[in-house]
Amino acid sequence: MKKTVEGATASVVMTEAVASRLEAADNIMGASLQGRINHSVCRWCYDSIDLDSLCRAAKNIGLQSIELLNVDEFETVKKYDLTCAMVSGIGKEFGITNGWNKKENHEGLEEWYKYLIDETSKAGFKNLICFSGNREKKLSDEDGLKNAAIGLKKIMKYAEKKNVTIVMELLNSRVDHPDYMCDHTDWGVELCKNIESDNFKILYDIYHMQIMEGDIIRRIRDNHKYIAHYHTGGVPGRHEIDETQEIYYPAIMSAIAETGFKGFVAQEFFPIRADKLASLKQGVNICDI
Repeated sequence: MKKTVEGATASVVMTEAVASRLEAADNIMGASLQGRINHSVCRWCYDSIDLDSLCRAAKNIGLQSIELLNVDEFETVKKYDLTCAMVSGIGKEFGITNGWNKKENHEGLEEWYKYLIDETSKAGFKNLICFSGNREKKLSDEDGLKNAAIGLKKIMKYAEKKNVTIVMELLNSRVDHPDYMCDHTDWGVELCKNIESDNFKILYDIYHMQIMEGDIIRRIRDNHKYIAHYHTGGVPGRHEIDETQEIYYPAIMSAIAETGFKGFVAQEFFPIRADKLASLKQGVNICDI
């Protein structure tokens, strides 16, 4: 009986703590944001907070989007007049490690992505993420690129018709995603040039590319026409993007804005502080140049 009472007490304390953080977020005035950057946040980084609560906090912080959502989550964000700036492409069979760089995946991916394109279009959203897949040692970068282009071209006319942009994410293969193929800007840009569609672009993840190649601002300036979306994250560790890490985000955001970019920048760091929403607010403010 004692164990039950202690468990109940702990539950009450946890509920009160979450409620307190959400109440604090409710007091944030989103109208103070400057408007040069469109702000989003990746859902998975805040999965300890239910989606409705995160939507309320996001609205009050000044976010316009919660992203990397599944189809069954679309109506929740729309209820709060939020968009999903990047729809998830993860499925039972396909994802980061198993993607478009292998011909044997193309038939299944074509069916899966046409379904996702339909749902993304019906919801009025614009961007749908995709992944190269891993090299798995036996596949060269050149062959993987050719394979990915062949497969993706099969869905591009459909995506164009539905006004959906397919966006391949750049990820690091040194720390988080060993063996991932689309791990350098040049590879992603070359794929864009091969596909030759305004509805295929890359997701430039600043965290991942700082780990792989650095020289972030130059690469953004040189390749911005191929970039549909940006993600943040502190290096090292993928935590808060403040003075505890090595990237100076205000300068990067200014460079992004100077390119004329009208898409979204999403916070994709995993907060390590107790007040996750305060970390989110801080990240948005740092990027709101």
